[in-house]
Amino acid sequence: MEWVQAILLAIVQGLTEFLPISSSAHLVLVPHLFGWRDQGLAFDVAVHLGSLVAVLGYFRHQLVDLAQGWWRQVTGNGASEASRLAWAVLLTTIPVALVGAVFYEWIEAYLRDPLVIASTTLGFALLLGWADRSGLRTRSESDITWRDIIVVGCAQTLALVPGTSRAGITITAGLWMGLRRREAARFSFLLSIPAIALAGGRKTWDLIIAPDPVPWLLVLAGAVVSAVTAFLCIHWFLKLVERIGLSPFVVYRVILAVVLFWVYL
Repeated sequence: MEWVQAILLAIVQGLTEFLPISSSAHLVLVPHLFGWRDQGLAFDVAVHLGSLVAVLGYFRHQLVDLAQGWWRQVTGNGASEASRLAWAVLLTTIPVALVGAVFYEWIEAYLRDPLVIASTTLGFALLLGWADRSGLRTRSESDITWRDIIVVGCAQTLALVPGTSRAGITITAGLWMGLRRREAARFSFLLSIPAIALAGGRKTWDLIIAPDPVPWLLVLAGAVVSAVTAFLCIHWFLKLVERIGLSPFVVYRVILAVVLFWVYL
């Protein structure tokens, strides 16, 4: 793997992990366009770790509040807005953890196909557009209920199918349940913490049991670039999403799907 490939793929990972545009679609298309070979499992682990560091760093103050609120509740000091949101993040993660544990190998074997990715990129783009236009956008994170947890948790399992976009499907579900755009995005980003940790843990285990030579300098550079890119992406997306809406991302995904169909059909 060359430096240009490492830096560009790290930027792609950092951006697409948190924007509703499908990281898997880009990580299939970009190497194809440049004729690059697979970047290797160690690099995948590194850029996922970079994304995780970014979201932990960006929400560090809120995460401390959530942890403290959760701990006060479990030790008998009463529920709070922070503890309820902490429970929402934890419980919403359960469906994707269970489905991923059961179907991970099957998904990797049968669904990581460019035409599957093109189809899901297109289909879930249209669903995102519909949710953005029809959602009431009147509720905040403090209003999250059991019904929201079930709907968003089940929706997040669809992100196991390449091309769906974890950010995209959780924001879609949040909008459908009436959350405002910024709140739907923030909840999606909080959900990314356990989701990325679970995915990164699985990839790390795969790396341990099938060790390959690791280009450590490139891997470290990829992790750093991914972290910086992801941090900036989260910051600017949250600042702009209420102003620009989600239509630009819907249009971009439709164009991306058309390109994927054109390249791989």
